[in-house]
Amino acid sequence: MSTDNKSAAELAAEIKAEHQQAVDAVKAIAEEALGKAKTGEELTTSLKEQADEALVKMNGLSEQFAEIEQKLARGGGKEGEGEKSLGERFVESDGFKSFQDSKFAKSARGADMKVKATLTSLTTDAAGSVGDAIQTTRLPGTLPLPQRRMTVRDLITPGQMDGNALEYVKETGFTNNAGMVAEGGLKPSSDIKLDLVTTSAKVIAHWMKASKQVLDDIAQLRSMIDQRLLYGLAYVEEQQLLNGDGTGQNLHGIIPQATAYSAAFTPTDGTAIDTLRLAMLQAALAEYPATGHVMNPTDWARIELTKNAGGDYIIGVPQGTVGPRLWGLPVVETQAIAVDKFLTGAFRLGAQVFDRWDARIEAAYVEDDFIKNLITILAEERLALAVYRPEAFIYGDLGFVV
Repeated sequence: MSTDNKSAAELAAEIKAEHQQAVDAVKAIAEEALGKAKTGEELTTSLKEQADEALVKMNGLSEQFAEIEQKLARGGGKEGEGEKSLGERFVESDGFKSFQDSKFAKSARGADMKVKATLTSLTTDAAGSVGDAIQTTRLPGTLPLPQRRMTVRDLITPGQMDGNALEYVKETGFTNNAGMVAEGGLKPSSDIKLDLVTTSAKVIAHWMKASKQVLDDIAQLRSMIDQRLLYGLAYVEEQQLLNGDGTGQNLHGIIPQATAYSAAFTPTDGTAIDTLRLAMLQAALAEYPATGHVMNPTDWARIELTKNAGGDYIIGVPQGTVGPRLWGLPVVETQAIAVDKFLTGAFRLGAQVFDRWDARIEAAYVEDDFIKNLITILAEERLALAVYRPEAFIYGDLGFVV
């Protein structure tokens, strides 16, 4: 049988027809042998040879038929993959089993099987796999991670500095002996104590590498990298301005230098709102009237949800749009301060932040970047913090956490 220019389906049809002829030949020989056995005749050598030849041919065609039908079922795939082949499904079908039970009698109708592939979303090389035609819906752009709103720097007086070091003179003590003096009397003497404080500009920096190809192919990637790098600087800066411990390359933040909260008196049925008012009083008594409060968003939510005995909100109303304020001062919410802690103070007068390098982005080839088509993108800033009067800042607990 020639297989040139014939499809697998055509070959399967031809082999099926030849297989049926072989089955018919075996049946004819078997019927002849049974007839002779009934009459007591011995089977001739020729008949036995014909039977052997017919059985061998039928078995060979059965194997060819099963092999080709398996390939058809798999779309030409490898053996053992995917669902059952057409040949396997054919020999397991009810029609073939019925035909087999009839001993392949000539009077039987034979066996046939209708085949229909089930369409699925698979992308494998199997019958009915149409997944490659399904188009994915992609939204344009990139969804960025959430970013914290930075606010502490906005409370502090800004400044610029030259060189690496920053020095300032801080008053650390004052004895006031001013008094009434009689004519010709000795005037009293007062004392003042000053201290020279030296700090240095600290660098906050980080970088990323990107290939020239990806920067060209993804239009918004460069702006996304720049923005993310600058946000990283601001995130660390806010932590440092509040909490820096002054060791190594850390700023000396406001909280480690602030004055501990100490109430001038104890109010009746005191609340966190009372605590913040008394902190304002403490700053005022230090001659530095407070200009703002800093607290964690969780604590501000607790304060906003405070109700009176009638169930009415004490701080504003839910549908209000007024910015966070308490006792006439702005409230800065930031996760850079711990829960149940507050910082109240005269931020403009008590501290100043000095920029040596404004936050900036630089791109350059580093080492073998050029021959690798890579670009190094760097973000950095250099700044110093001066806390002029620790008494201007009051730090303590709100009393929510026992």
